Amino acid sequence: MRAEFVKPPLTDAEIADGWISLFDQRSLFGWQVPAAGNWRVEDGAIVVDEGGKSLLLTPFQLDDFELRCDFQLSAGGNSGIFLRTAEVAADPARDTYELNICDSHPTHRTGSLVGRFVAENVPAVEGGWHSFRVLCEGLRIQVWLDGQQIVDFTDKPETARRTGRLGLQMNQGRAAYRNVCVRPLRFRSLLNGSDLSGWRVVPGSQAEFAIRDGLVHASGGPGFLESEGQYGDFVLKVSARLNRPGLNSGVFFRAMPGSEATPSNGYEMQLHNGFRDGDRSRPADSGTGAIFRRAAARYVVADDGSFLTAVLIADGDRFCSWVNGYQVVDWRDERVENENPRQGRRLQPGHLSLQGHDPGTDVDFRAVDVHEFAE
Repeated sequence: MRAEFVKPPLTDAEIADGWISLFDQRSLFGWQVPAAGNWRVEDGAIVVDEGGKSLLLTPFQLDDFELRCDFQLSAGGNSGIFLRTAEVAADPARDTYELNICDSHPTHRTGSLVGRFVAENVPAVEGGWHSFRVLCEGLRIQVWLDGQQIVDFTDKPETARRTGRLGLQMNQGRAAYRNVCVRPLRFRSLLNGSDLSGWRVVPGSQAEFAIRDGLVHASGGPGFLESEGQYGDFVLKVSARLNRPGLNSGVFFRAMPGSEATPSNGYEMQLHNGFRDGDRSRPADSGTGAIFRRAAARYVVADDGSFLTAVLIADGDRFCSWVNGYQVVDWRDERVENENPRQGRRLQPGHLSLQGHDPGTDVDFRAVDVHEFAE
């Protein structure tokens, strides 16, 4: 059976800017689904209305980000969106930022951050669909409801949470969510469009890497262009184009230093847009966005000859990837630890490497941007 693909609710410009969709409109893929609560998908929305209090969580953490989410709450209901949350948020004043959705709450009505900030003069929301926009930047959290700003809160350093998961809450009544999209902030470009500063060609590489029209062009191979910097937990955004059908390349991460003896030993985010029998749910060689040899992409989103945007979140032993805003991988590395990610789980930082796969390589990299998580 072919996978059903629905284009994310994002413009091309938003995708290029790093926006990703956390909900594919058809399944709960990419979420940590709790045992409590009857979390499900109905009519293109995430829905829950029974089973007790629970929290649908992302399996990864974020620190500074912009979030958009539509929500609907039944009359008399109580729900919320949890920001930078711990997996178990026992104390909302310390373990999370709980953006409340409840018109009848005795102290923290809709728009409030429970235990931290009381939003005032906020219109009632129960019954219809409404939209939140949230900016989490350092100590400051801002929230807009249906385009009107309702929160501008700056936390104290001693009580602030700098990083955490995102969560959708079931507390009381029926809650529904859709168009759940996020954009990590503070991306830093690792390509300058003029030269290969900050990178080195791994000794022994047969591939060539050169600047052409502001792009890093990779040809021939095998070989690697390796970053001088090392990166551990991060969000990586790559804009790349495979210039002919069937080409193979990749971006390696947490890689050991390359040498003539060991060209590049790291995790590999695959770049390959081929698929079998006309079915994009059957990648020909793991698929773009795959963690090669570990987790295949569930759908081939991109096309050869066009620039794609791949986003990778590496958070400890969890790796999630998106292609053109659509999530294709959610994988946890449960292997025994090893310095070489080809042999086992590597948690420590490592290099990034752009791959020249074989003599036929013809790939352009327009951007390699990284967002390192706050300490």
